[in-house]
Amino acid sequence: MKEGLSLQPMKDLRSINKYFIKYKWRLLLGLLFVAVSSKFAVMPGNIIRDILDEVARLVQSNSDRSLITTAVIKGGLLLLGLALLRGFFMFMMRQTIIVMSRHIEYDQKNEIYNHYQILNTRFFKAHFTGDLMSRISEDVSRVRMYTGPSVMYFTSVVFLVIFCVADMLRVNVMLTLCVLAPLPLLAFSIYYVNKIIFQKSTKISAQLSGLTTTAQESYSGIRVIKSFVQEQNILGFFSANSELYRQSAINLSLTEAIYFPSMNFFIGLSMICTVLIGGYFKIHGSISMGNIAQFVIYINLLMFPISSIGMVASMTQRAGASQKRIDEFLNTVPDIVSPPDAVSPDLAGEVSFNDVSFTYPLTGITALNHFTLHVKAGQKVAIIGKTGSGKSTLAHMLLRMYDTTSGSLMLDGCPITKFDLHHLRSQVAYAPQEAYLFSDTIYNNIKFGKDNATDAEIREAARMADLDKDIAAMPENYNTMIGERGVMLSGGQKQRMVLARAILKNSKILLLDECLSAVDTQTEKTILANLQQFLKDKTTFVITHRIFTSWTFDQIIILDNGAIAEQGTHEELMALNGRYARLYAHQTG
Repeated sequence: MKEGLSLQPMKDLRSINKYFIKYKWRLLLGLLFVAVSSKFAVMPGNIIRDILDEVARLVQSNSDRSLITTAVIKGGLLLLGLALLRGFFMFMMRQTIIVMSRHIEYDQKNEIYNHYQILNTRFFKAHFTGDLMSRISEDVSRVRMYTGPSVMYFTSVVFLVIFCVADMLRVNVMLTLCVLAPLPLLAFSIYYVNKIIFQKSTKISAQLSGLTTTAQESYSGIRVIKSFVQEQNILGFFSANSELYRQSAINLSLTEAIYFPSMNFFIGLSMICTVLIGGYFKIHGSISMGNIAQFVIYINLLMFPISSIGMVASMTQRAGASQKRIDEFLNTVPDIVSPPDAVSPDLAGEVSFNDVSFTYPLTGITALNHFTLHVKAGQKVAIIGKTGSGKSTLAHMLLRMYDTTSGSLMLDGCPITKFDLHHLRSQVAYAPQEAYLFSDTIYNNIKFGKDNATDAEIREAARMADLDKDIAAMPENYNTMIGERGVMLSGGQKQRMVLARAILKNSKILLLDECLSAVDTQTEKTILANLQQFLKDKTTFVITHRIFTSWTFDQIIILDNGAIAEQGTHEELMALNGRYARLYAHQTG
């Protein structure tokens, strides 16, 4: 175990200091309320001391009982007033510091979510969804326990110790030193146990991410699990991981459980010192009976705050481990960003691939190999090839999800890397083969392609995708909820809804990536007929493994292992009597 590990959580938590600066006035006001509340908590000790000394004096002087009763009632009313004032400032303390922690939690979740939005495709392929969810939920919640309760409890301890020790030193320095003697041992035990907690907290956070990932994948793939009758196997796998998490959590709880018995032990030592040594000084006339009561009150007053040091230390350790995990993602710099001198012209639709090669960084697979293609604005291009030939990679490069490994990609004669990223993607419409839909209405899923779309535009897009008849047959038409990832729809309906979303965007460049693979032949013909006029002035890339016989393409590309095997129009490729001709003959019989 590394020496000085106990300081590591504070180093990991430095990245949230910007939030403390942002809410500095709320924080400072909260600390002021903590100080005032602590002062009102300490003041009863002096009052009780004075009451006891006064009662003792009156008893010794055989004063009238009414005087004693009056002194006790006055003291009691004063104590009640102080308790009410302390309660009010404790309320204000929570309304400032705890509410501040909620603001920080809100800001931090937004920061993480916004950062997720700008990270590249490669990042999401390398990390599990469950892990991403765990960091934005569980880890942020643990950090909030540091920015709120930990700060509040720690400052409360500091102020109470300062006020109590100051009063105790004024009474008797020797008695104070004897009473506080066990505290260094307490500090050492906290230091030692915290190092263990830090390592165990880090391990538990990683295990929780794994559990979240397993659960998320199981829920998303429940139909596959059921179809292969793998419920028990998945349950066994989840249970095994859950058992490891349970054991680690119990182990951590056992370690944390050392705190409170040790706190009570050291508090008990202080109490014994107060009674024995205080009694000795009372016998010798150095202090009064009220002073002993005052010390007992202070020790009891410090019992919970000092005990909370363990809780604060535990929360700080966990928060440090969680913030370290959060910063791992926040410090991830996206590879693809808009350049400082980005341009945002309206695209006409001219596309040029100039000797482009691309290798996927995570797998090392070369998807494109010296690929060259020039497409004029408004042309329709068919990209045909078997699975793994690099067809979808072309679409991803036009959206700039990836940058070329070598060569250049130009739009309207300008390198794609010069464009503002948001502006570029807003002018390219994409209908992928894997239709992703949100757990929302049909209307909102289609409108996702264009925020300011009118009702007429949405209905026209659905008609062109030959989806309007299906929607009309649904219970609530366009307001029908389709479930998570469109679970209520068929595969063909999902693809057509994604196509309608792309049509609604009405961009100059349209990418259709196997977007009709799940529809029947008649529906495909209807959709292609509907799109003929719509695509007249749009640069269209149709990525497919089969031939659209009803369309006339300006260029047809046969891809093989990322390179162009054949290129030309339908007539030119048929004349070659090569791969395209064989595919056409096979498809048409």
